[in-house]
Amino acid sequence: MGKQSTVLIPEKSPRRVGIVESDARDKTRKVVVQWAVRHPKYGKYVRQRTVLHVHDAENESRLGDTVEVAECRPISKTKTWALVRVMRKA
Repeated sequence: MGKQSTVLIPEKSPRRVGIVESDARDKTRKVVVQWAVRHPKYGKYVRQRTVLHVHDAENESRLGDTVEVAECRPISKTKTWALVRVMRKA
């Protein structure tokens, strides 16, 4: 394998906003996206979350930052999202 090129993010790719949970690895962040959904029977709102492995080529995000991520081509076995921008620093 040669040197990886920059990751292209399609204009219409799905985007999510989440909080960086881990910045321990180089060029990779764990981002948590949380939302609430109403339970079909009981009506109570249940919190749910998804953990995304995000490609951060310049290591610009840090633990606790609010970031916008977009879906892209598979970069590794688990990374299929790329960092678009840091919305708010922690």
